[in-house]
Amino acid sequence: MFEKLQPLYDRIVVSRLEEVEEKSPAGIIIPDTAKEKGQLGKVVAVGGGRRRDDGTLIPLQVKIGDTVFFAKYAGTDAGKELLILREDDVLGVIPE
Repeated sequence: MFEKLQPLYDRIVVSRLEEVEEKSPAGIIIPDTAKEKGQLGKVVAVGGGRRRDDGTLIPLQVKIGDTVFFAKYAGTDAGKELLILREDDVLGVIPE
């Protein structure tokens, strides 16, 4: 349902990347229900940008296909794998 979601303004849609760590540092296996959601994702859609008070458009710095690191409790879930974030919630872009 959300696959073709087009975000507005300075929002982006991110597909979460799975964390591969299944053991704690002490070697305890972590069940799926106790795992924290990852903070890495691939940008799948971007909005048009933010408007200043004078009406000029500020384009987004992230683009479709970027791998981003975002704040831990940021965004709104949009389906099982997707997250809607403001560009301000992105802490950095990871180079390929």
